[in-house]
Amino acid sequence: MKAVAHPLRAALIAQAGGVAVAGLALLAFTPLRDQPLLAVALQAGVAAVTALFQRAPPWWLAIHLGFMPLLLLARRLHLPPLAWLAGFVVLYLIFGRTDKSRVPLYLTNAATAREIAVLLAPTFQRVIDLGCGNGGLLRQLAHLRPDCRFVGYEHAPLTWLWARVMCRHLPNVDIRYGSFWTHPLKDYDLVYAFLSPAPMAELWTKARKEMQRGARLVSNSFAVPEIRPERLIEVADRRRTRLHCYRPGG
Repeated sequence: MKAVAHPLRAALIAQAGGVAVAGLALLAFTPLRDQPLLAVALQAGVAAVTALFQRAPPWWLAIHLGFMPLLLLARRLHLPPLAWLAGFVVLYLIFGRTDKSRVPLYLTNAATAREIAVLLAPTFQRVIDLGCGNGGLLRQLAHLRPDCRFVGYEHAPLTWLWARVMCRHLPNVDIRYGSFWTHPLKDYDLVYAFLSPAPMAELWTKARKEMQRGARLVSNSFAVPEIRPERLIEVADRRRTRLHCYRPGG
């Protein structure tokens, strides 16, 4: 089975496939209707197997296996409204205003970090990660290229704090809290983004206005609509990551 381009789309397909199979099983086997745990386990198993065929990252398997069972458990716990509020606050602290940014939390793996390091010129380079998450990419790049300067922006409070703590001993890494949309890109040799399809056209407009000639925009997984990349890098990882490389300034 061919890998699905976008992780969230792949996850929805896997979950929908599980729901469809479980629904058909409930229609075909009447006794199963009295065993909701079996039906939920069937849905979760089908979703996880689908994710395997999609070559999804390992953490998606855990998400698929736990999603529906946890929903069923939550219904049976009869939790007070305050518990749901607390859960919402925790999600906000980790993911921020995903409803506004339309960008979930994606983490860049080590194989991708090594490919990005290869893209850097042997001289001093300035790199910015737009939505740096827990700072994992910047930590790896800082060790691979201690002669370069790395900046990361993160809008989710707890994730930003996580990145700050993890990068506190790296003098060539600067983790900043807030939206990268208000930060100019003119001073960077490489701009890295692992966002979602939604903001790519807007990011391209910003990059075209601000990035210097020769500077490179690298987008993990998500292409700029209707713009052909200068280079497309296939990363040798389980996710089958693709790096779309552009030079917005020419």
